[in-house]
Amino acid sequence: MKILDKKVLAEREPRIVYLEVLAEEICKAFKPGQFVILMVSEVGERIPLTIVDKNLKNQSISLIFQEVGLTTKLLGRLNKGDGLYSLVGPLGNPAEIKNYGRVILVGGGVGIAEIFPLARAFKEEGNHLTTILGARNKDLLILEEDLRKMSDEFYITTDDGSYGRKGFTTDVLKELLESSESQGDRYKLIYAVGPIPMMKKVSEITQRFKIKTLVSLNALMVDGTGMCGCCRVSVGGEIKFCCVDGPEFEAHLIDWTELSLRNKIYEDKEKHICKLYKLVT
Repeated sequence: MKILDKKVLAEREPRIVYLEVLAEEICKAFKPGQFVILMVSEVGERIPLTIVDKNLKNQSISLIFQEVGLTTKLLGRLNKGDGLYSLVGPLGNPAEIKNYGRVILVGGGVGIAEIFPLARAFKEEGNHLTTILGARNKDLLILEEDLRKMSDEFYITTDDGSYGRKGFTTDVLKELLESSESQGDRYKLIYAVGPIPMMKKVSEITQRFKIKTLVSLNALMVDGTGMCGCCRVSVGGEIKFCCVDGPEFEAHLIDWTELSLRNKIYEDKEKHICKLYKLVT
């Protein structure tokens, strides 16, 4: 569980950091869409992070995260040569990868890292791949060139207009779907990963067009094996656990309001403990 490499992908706060971690068994078993649960120290919390890539030669996996809470800030302080206290995985169900035909991937913020392995897998299955990336500004945009090379069509949006098109990923998505409908060349799958409001909006748009839409949920987790129930989400009126039933779900069946409220439960406590650790001003 030694850190083999570290790169800061976005210096602007909150930073986005890349780590390559030695993890022989996880590397061998990993499939796109799966994640790990890690602990920085013995007294720390467990957090889920999606596996972005694997390197069989180095027997390692790649992780990308944003320093938004206590554990990710502590993780961002580690350097090449340091070790993690624990690392468990791969967890969760692999993504549903097959040849759909025309596929759109929508990545927002650090969710762009999570669509990276999906983009490669969908392309290897022969899909026509359209990728839409969104970030608050140019400084927070990651993996642009890698995803551009994999994509047949490629779009970038930024909230402030500092790069690409000013606006949101959902603006581009809506226009593409309207155009494909008028031309009779329908998209067969939409896959979105990013902030909850973005994924909810994607779901609302694609539901009008009756297009299969999948999302990967990064809910609050403690255990990661279905024991704690912390990551429960309502899908089609049933209670599901993101860790063992997901993280991939049908977007049109998710209770987005409930999910959003649950993910905000510990916001105030998180801010308080970060101040105690002097990780924020």
